[in-house]
Amino acid sequence: MIFLSVLLIILALPKQTKFRYEFEKGRIWNQKDLVAPYNFAILKTTEELEKDQDAVMQNITPVYQLNTNVQLQQLEGYINDFNLKWPSAGIPEKLKAKYLETGKVLLNHVYNIGLITPGIKNQPADENYNITIVNKNESVSRNTSALYTKEKAIAYFEQQLTLLNVDRAYMLDILQSRLQNNMVYDDKITSRLKADALANISATQGMIQKGEVIIAKGMVINDEIYQKLLSYKKYFEDSARVNGNRRLVFFGQFLLVGLTVTLLIVFLQMFRKDIYADNRLVGLILLVITAMLATLSWAITAQLPNLYYIPYCIVPIIIRILFDTRLALNIHLLVILIAGFYVPNSFEFAFYEITAGMVSIYSIKNLLRRGQFLTSALLITVTYLVTFLGISFIREGDIMHIEWPEFFPFAVSVMLTLLAYPLIYAFEKVFRITSDLTLIELTNTNAALLREMAFKAPGTFQHSLQVANLAENAIYSIGGNALLVRAGALYHDIGKMENPLYFIENQTAGFNPHDKLPYEESAQIIIRHVRKGVELAEKENLPDDIINFIRTHHGNTRVDYFYQSFLKNFPEKFIDENIFRYPGPIPFSKETGVLMLADSVEAASRSIKEPDAQSISDLVDRIVNYKLNQNQLKDSDITLKDLETIKTIFKRMLMSIYHVRIDY
Repeated sequence: MIFLSVLLIILALPKQTKFRYEFEKGRIWNQKDLVAPYNFAILKTTEELEKDQDAVMQNITPVYQLNTNVQLQQLEGYINDFNLKWPSAGIPEKLKAKYLETGKVLLNHVYNIGLITPGIKNQPADENYNITIVNKNESVSRNTSALYTKEKAIAYFEQQLTLLNVDRAYMLDILQSRLQNNMVYDDKITSRLKADALANISATQGMIQKGEVIIAKGMVINDEIYQKLLSYKKYFEDSARVNGNRRLVFFGQFLLVGLTVTLLIVFLQMFRKDIYADNRLVGLILLVITAMLATLSWAITAQLPNLYYIPYCIVPIIIRILFDTRLALNIHLLVILIAGFYVPNSFEFAFYEITAGMVSIYSIKNLLRRGQFLTSALLITVTYLVTFLGISFIREGDIMHIEWPEFFPFAVSVMLTLLAYPLIYAFEKVFRITSDLTLIELTNTNAALLREMAFKAPGTFQHSLQVANLAENAIYSIGGNALLVRAGALYHDIGKMENPLYFIENQTAGFNPHDKLPYEESAQIIIRHVRKGVELAEKENLPDDIINFIRTHHGNTRVDYFYQSFLKNFPEKFIDENIFRYPGPIPFSKETGVLMLADSVEAASRSIKEPDAQSISDLVDRIVNYKLNQNQLKDSDITLKDLETIKTIFKRMLMSIYHVRIDY
């Protein structure tokens, strides 16, 4: 998986050499004198290129094709219309030839000059402009003011018909229906001419000779020097792309990416052996890293306008919620280090993203409600804003010249970071991980399983609530996942729903069904609630982390009440002690160990007839010492100092529950 992840990252990353210098306008050049190692041309600025393009475009005139067939067709049509309408014109027959010839002369005049419809391709209809007229591979330049439009042609007809003293209405009716453009705009030729002209524009101006000093140390990077540096970088990258050894670039990427992933694996092996030993979790981590770097590579390839649109903070948020703070910070640093090789202004990029990533991790250190996502997004935005202002002040030294539109990509990045929420849900389901979000949902007492327990075994439900309060406060003080402990405590006794009346907290009528059962059978009923709890939890698809609390909350201790009762009443009989023992396993984490202690202490405290400070203190000490003597806590990573803290918290909370006055 490690090798595959490294390979996928390398394949996704752009195969380009890294220009060693970073520069910005207005900055002081703190490097040594930069001498040109070879000749290269100075690129024009974007503004200069746009100015040249505008000048070229103004010299390109629209091309019109002259269609001589239109004139012949319309003259023929005019003659037909004239002959058709002449009988009804009411004009003497002797004038027919005059009228016919007059119309032909007028139409020929208009078509010989040219008839067009102005206003095409960025040319305003109400202005005169030059065009090129092409007729049989011959071209001539004309101005639209010298050509006819339909409106100008009709006005010309009216003027001439008045001078010739003919029936104007009759002739206009026929002539204006025979006006059709004989000059057609040729978009294909015009576009080709424009493209050729733009292609011939030189992108450079001047040369830098080999050995010439591009910039000396201590100089300010002004517009002219900036353009020289930009030209040098462009020439370097183009030359490396053509002449560079891509295998060496690939190998260099392999060394860097391989080193960062190796550091991550070493971190897991040293500090998170539980994750290191689980290929499923390692695979998830490598998937998140690979996906983020592949997204960055896509953005570079697609030439995204700004690489800060990418939600880099989504990685530490996902890792923090699914795992822990240290791992989230470690992975975020490694991702940013790799990304820094492929983004402009690497140091500024690293400062932006490392600070924002740290804030995103800190803001959800203790995730107790979904609303913290929005709070985290707000804090990340504020962090970006503060960093943006600080860098802008250093660059410009003037608040009036801050380019606020440049902050927009950061705002988009923060909004995209909220996609972490559905992604976390997907990762939980695919990789079977229990996140804090799932624990929040499980600790809701309106959850179906908890509502069922509150109805079937109300005493057990109240016991679970008290255990949850005790365990949560204890684990919070010694360090651990308080949310996980609370969820585990709420569900640890769900197996009692099978036979709730066999457990004393649910007995309300003074009837105890154990009175009619053998001690061995009673013990098995009590012990069976662990197995039934596991079966019910698996049926309801509870996470494995919660099922572990059900399995371990009694460890492999004895059901001492029934065991001692059996020995007392049947001293002569031999009995297998394992009949009275829980199957285990014993607790194997701080959280499961604390729950065992909280469960035993809370249950035992109910047997105190007249609770006071001394009796509660003795009870807590006795139970904790008993668990220690039974080796129930040897795998739970709880220190003696932790035990003293736990006992203090249990005593204080139980005294508060039973309203015991503390001696001052």
